[in-house]
Amino acid sequence: MSSAGAAQQQFDMTVDAAGFIRMVWHRGVAISEPQARQAMAAANELCRETPLPILTDLATIGSVDRLAWPVSSGPSKPCRIALIGTSAVDRIMAGFMMGIHKPPNP
Repeated sequence: MSSAGAAQQQFDMTVDAAGFIRMVWHRGVAISEPQARQAMAAANELCRETPLPILTDLATIGSVDRLAWPVSSGPSKPCRIALIGTSAVDRIMAGFMMGIHKPPNP
């Protein structure tokens, strides 16, 4: 993003051949609320008129700010959201997110 004060994009997002949005956060990133909003806006843009499922890879993130978690609980165009990780910590983070913040899409 080029506007002053905008959060630098800390993720890569593509749509694969099967129609899944794949989002991978950059290694060691501390996900802030503005970055989470930027990611959801990018996912909404990719969905446009067709809701797509999104696979979010948390495997190499550093941390998630408590204000970033509720962002995925708001209105969004992805029809399903899956959090993917490789460690027990990732599993705990995903479980916490699902237990505390009820996303509009399962």
